[in-house]
Amino acid sequence: MPKKVCIVGAGPSGLVAAKSLLHDAPNTFDVTLFDSQTRIGGLWPSHKDDSTGLLHPRMLANQSKHTVQFSDLAWPEDSPQLPRAWQVGQYLDRYLQAYCSEAKLRLGTCVKTAEPLATDGLKSGWRVKTCSLEGEVKEDVFDYLIVASGFFGRPALPSLAHGDHEIPVIHSSQYRDLERLLGKHSGPGGKILVVGGQMSGVEIAGTIASHLSSAVHSPGPSPIPNPEKYSVHHLIQQPVWVIPLHTSPKPTASAPPFLPLDLSSYNLSNRVHPLTNSQGHISLEAAKITHSLYQTALGTNQSIFSPAITVSAADTDNPPYLAVSDNYMDFVRSGLISVSRGKLESLSGRVAMMSPSGEQISDVAAVVLATGFEASSSISFLPEPIQETLSLKQSDLNNTVALAFHGTYHPRVANLGFVGFYRSPYWGIMEMQARFLATLWASGGPSAPSLPPALKEALSTDTSIERTVGLRSDPRASQFPMGDYAWLMQEFAAALGVERVPHPGKMPRLPPADKEMNILTPARYPSKTLTEFQQAQVAKSLKQTETTAWAGVTLAKFVARAVFRSLLGEWKLERDLISKLPSHPSGHFTGTAKFLLRDGTRDGRESEFDRLNKDGDPGLEYLYIEEGDFRATNGLTFRATRRYVWRYSEEKDKVSVWFVKTDDQNRADYLFHEVDFVVPKSGKQDGEDGKGWEATAGHLCIDDFYDVRYLFNFKAVNLRDWGLAYTVKGPKKDYKIDGVYSR
Repeated sequence: MPKKVCIVGAGPSGLVAAKSLLHDAPNTFDVTLFDSQTRIGGLWPSHKDDSTGLLHPRMLANQSKHTVQFSDLAWPEDSPQLPRAWQVGQYLDRYLQAYCSEAKLRLGTCVKTAEPLATDGLKSGWRVKTCSLEGEVKEDVFDYLIVASGFFGRPALPSLAHGDHEIPVIHSSQYRDLERLLGKHSGPGGKILVVGGQMSGVEIAGTIASHLSSAVHSPGPSPIPNPEKYSVHHLIQQPVWVIPLHTSPKPTASAPPFLPLDLSSYNLSNRVHPLTNSQGHISLEAAKITHSLYQTALGTNQSIFSPAITVSAADTDNPPYLAVSDNYMDFVRSGLISVSRGKLESLSGRVAMMSPSGEQISDVAAVVLATGFEASSSISFLPEPIQETLSLKQSDLNNTVALAFHGTYHPRVANLGFVGFYRSPYWGIMEMQARFLATLWASGGPSAPSLPPALKEALSTDTSIERTVGLRSDPRASQFPMGDYAWLMQEFAAALGVERVPHPGKMPRLPPADKEMNILTPARYPSKTLTEFQQAQVAKSLKQTETTAWAGVTLAKFVARAVFRSLLGEWKLERDLISKLPSHPSGHFTGTAKFLLRDGTRDGRESEFDRLNKDGDPGLEYLYIEEGDFRATNGLTFRATRRYVWRYSEEKDKVSVWFVKTDDQNRADYLFHEVDFVVPKSGKQDGEDGKGWEATAGHLCIDDFYDVRYLFNFKAVNLRDWGLAYTVKGPKKDYKIDGVYSR
């Protein structure tokens, strides 16, 4: 008779646990999934207006679809490289339909208690008490229990969050938009104080700044009164490296190619094999090496943006911290985000006090606490003695449970398993943890004679519990102490006898190793037995990664996005105009050009916008405002200004420039031109000719043809400067404009 398994949580961890039990050990387990929510997905919302989870439904995943997936379910071909949170929720719904139909699904049902049963003094099952939303209480008995209720159990809030304040104080997971944040308090302006300098702090500061920028610069009414009177003040404790969503596998090239950051990060060709754990205790030497790698990837120690976020030489002695955001750094440079170092000590009225400096931050309009999450609520249904065995303490900054074999079980409670209790739960790790439990329990447990030899050997040498507990008090513990993703995948694969399959075809060769890319994705580790459907999904997923890598390295894919991202803010503009006709004077323009970020608008692309707004996301755009003085060669000087709207289309992977309406210069009118990037000839991308990324465009305006040439000069991921030249010829025009933009 199949063993009954209770899985607490129907997010990605719970779903992959159910699938592994049902498919990797067929006819062995009877699975029931419980979730207190009325939908599956856990953190991940099910649609773009779903506000029931801890994630903003339109938040971009900070890993690409090649990493945010399980091994045997590929994303649809037309899905974006970086899915939104609600699209991840839809992926999980497809996964449920494909693999978990045999599981019993009890949504809207909270697990209240799980008590171990005892037979002759031995633990031999669990009595699980549940309560539905309607108040129906039930008890069921199970042989095994899996905790998949999440590392991010609930927001971790400091004591001041619970006080009575005259301004809004919320956790970052609650933020959705400016209107809901400020509510009845909106209008007078001030600083939106974001507290917390790791992943969520950087991400939410950048998001709020983006919303403020859009509120100020979009046409039509603003969602809040006086948005121009607000700014973001970000309070951090130490400098953090902020990486954009696309990085370059050749950061020193004059025309660097771009890929989603995880495809470069998980290129195993840049690692020494067999892999060793790069996380945990970080030595002084390891810290300096990693800081150096981040600085090379960014092309800067971040001082080009602001002294407040500079990673100084003294900082490189400490373990590095990493965050991901496309627009945070340039908002800091523009001044919309200001940064201070310290801790929030107290809040009185609209004044925040910092420690240890004693500095005051005045005119605070709202506080957003990016103070992380605590996991204790996720195991609150377990008896106190078992909680003590697992030794999870709310005071533990690492928020870890003392578990064996990389966060999967505890030897003293062998019929209790964990999936997804792993900080930064990359989907490959969740899948491996689920496979581990399926194999362990199908074999009879950690001491069973039928346990596969490789797994028995791995368990006998495992030191996960000791390492986890030791890191809790280690001042040199890494940002993600539970283990290096690639190393963990290697360790799980070796223990389970899972082979990493090769890429289906040749991959691009890259420096510094001059080896073919060897990109780690979950699909590289398929199950040992696959159905025809699973084989097709694995093949599709591997092909998608291969195609993306080649497109990024050789075909200029993602360059338009990298350019668009790096335009944000203000540029110094010097432009020469040389005219061959006396009716158009020659001269020189000196001024500024501002790229002001806002939500994508409908003007000029109505049908496309409506489709994207329904099925995806219309994206972001810039209002471009150029102002300065034109000094003509005939001695006349006059003030000059012009406006455009710049857009990026993910579908086309193109930047486009639009004229603005004459009667409303905040609105786009019609297309000026699309920018086509020129793929460098073989070898030139590595800097032989010293040129950056060239691009061309053309536009016929009545009888006049505009021949447009761009040159974008990067330093690693950031635009250093760029040029824009027009040659205009027609019956009444014959001139050339050559402009240079610099920070």
